[in-house]
Amino acid sequence: MKRTFAAFVVLLSAATTGLSASNRQPAPPGAFPGAPPQYTVFSNAELMRGFLALSFGSDLRIGAAPRGIRRFAHPIRAAVISAGGVDRAAAMRGVLADFSAQVPALQLSATDDAAAAADVEVHMIDENDIPAALEEAFGARVAKTFIRRTNPQCMTSVKSNPDGSILHSISFIIVDKGDNVFLDCAYHELLHAFGLSNHDQHNPWTTLNQRRMVGYLTVYDRALLTMLYDQRIAPGMTAQQARERLPAVIESLRLARPPKGSK
Repeated sequence: MKRTFAAFVVLLSAATTGLSASNRQPAPPGAFPGAPPQYTVFSNAELMRGFLALSFGSDLRIGAAPRGIRRFAHPIRAAVISAGGVDRAAAMRGVLADFSAQVPALQLSATDDAAAAADVEVHMIDENDIPAALEEAFGARVAKTFIRRTNPQCMTSVKSNPDGSILHSISFIIVDKGDNVFLDCAYHELLHAFGLSNHDQHNPWTTLNQRRMVGYLTVYDRALLTMLYDQRIAPGMTAQQARERLPAVIESLRLARPPKGSK
């Protein structure tokens, strides 16, 4: 049987900050100076809204449009491939370790075997090398289209099976534009690489709002990834199926504040 694949490309642009919610906390240790604070308590509805907006769809696509959730269906191995003028390989491995520690369900580990054994390739490059990287990854015609439409800083490509299971992700992270751009790209693009493929410019809590520059794994995005990699949320699941399953997932994982009046 012939197998068909869909690749989803998501691009990061500069951001501004907008926040509202409850229990505001400072940015965690390791964030860049001036990183925005985060809100840490959310309702069931707020989590469901973000999950459904960010887990379905993508700004730019190559191949067939997806019909359901996309995520890895096995433990994830990630490789850092450093080719930029600033060596941030150790910092990038630290970002991967942060995801691994905060979202154990990813079963994420680093591999030194470069791209050969990696499910996620993280390429560390200089800003001027973005056009060449896109051309090498997607061909000249597609690369020119992306650059003309988006003027990207960082980028992630996700290739998945028709059943929604991710086969391979490639992220390109800028290393020569300072700590804030590097950290924002790193956390933003890995969220895409793991399956949160869309953006939502109306959501004030997620790193995947392109009007924000965050640079760390927020409580909100950590919750969404934890929901995505719960065993009850399967690759290929439709939005309606996810909507029916999510309340029980959120409740059992204690990700939302209790409704008013509950004991």
